[in-house]
Amino acid sequence: MNFQNILVTNEQHIATITINRPSKLNALNKATIDELHTAFMEANKDVNVKVIVLTGSGEKAFVAGADISEFADFDAKEGAKLAKRGQELIFDFIENLSTPVIATINGFALGGGLELAMACHFRIASDNAKMGLPEVSLGVIPGYGGTQRLAQLIGKGKAMELIMTAGMISADEAKNSGLVNHVTTLEDLVPTAYKIAGKIMRNSPHAIAAAIKAVNANFKDGVNGYEVEIEEFGNCFGTDDFIEGTSAFLEKRKANF
Repeated sequence: MNFQNILVTNEQHIATITINRPSKLNALNKATIDELHTAFMEANKDVNVKVIVLTGSGEKAFVAGADISEFADFDAKEGAKLAKRGQELIFDFIENLSTPVIATINGFALGGGLELAMACHFRIASDNAKMGLPEVSLGVIPGYGGTQRLAQLIGKGKAMELIMTAGMISADEAKNSGLVNHVTTLEDLVPTAYKIAGKIMRNSPHAIAAAIKAVNANFKDGVNGYEVEIEEFGNCFGTDDFIEGTSAFLEKRKANF
């Protein structure tokens, strides 16, 4: 499929999705969100794709925020619809994908950009990256899951401070707070993601999908994460991956998933 705002490549079982609006610092607009939804949906359905890497084009920004010009004149009802649609189409959608998604934060990840990175399963940042949720400086709050995921990742107190001050933190500060897993040079950013993806791909795709579902369950209201873990653990026993994994272990060879 031909996209206008993103680039998609597939190589060695890794789909790389690049937000490609460098003149707008890769800001998210409606069209980009729609294209991202399609790209992630297609990558998740592709049996040859084992890991998805998300990044932004250029060296300045992963995603510098949402395209404010699209909603500056919205009323309360339209604003709520905007947030609901975005969460359903891409932010919640990514979080619950069965294919692992790694965000590689190359520069600014602000507002909707940081929310997009936080929706991914984990994050790697370049040492020039800056992250923050500046929405309160515009008279609004994060609407794409930022108030929830930031607190989950770095704790309530730190999240409250970052949101209320509308400030930015460095890549090192983000790593120390648990917001990102690794910090690299800009040149090593995507190669590091691919290296980690290689480690992920040695393991059972079915088990990884089950683990994502079980971990996510702990953060859903009204869901008992332990019960989901028990169910998913049991389901694994009925898969070809389980047969191959246990057979390989007993036969002292590498599993071929």
